[in-house]
Amino acid sequence: MTIVNLSLQVLPKVTEERTYEVVDEAINVIKESGVKYLVGPMETTMEGELDHLLEIVKKAQEACIKAGATGVMSVIKIDYKPMGVTMEEKIYKYRHTEKNDI
Repeated sequence: MTIVNLSLQVLPKVTEERTYEVVDEAINVIKESGVKYLVGPMETTMEGELDHLLEIVKKAQEACIKAGATGVMSVIKIDYKPMGVTMEEKIYKYRHTEKNDI
């Protein structure tokens, strides 16, 4: 089982004032999936097996449609290494400093 990182940005076709509401539905799908994830200002990054994460992407897109989007464009980035890769190894040094408070 190789662990990968997958970042997903959904761009639902809705009126501007509904964008965050519909994106929240996609994030809820990720949250309910049980995978490790991190919400950022432009995308959400997940950690897990690639096939499982791609299924979550599909469900997140469907959630946007159910929430009223007429279409969804998604941007997906995948970080794969044969030995696996974690979010923690990438961001540890940035998350564990006092200077990094937003």
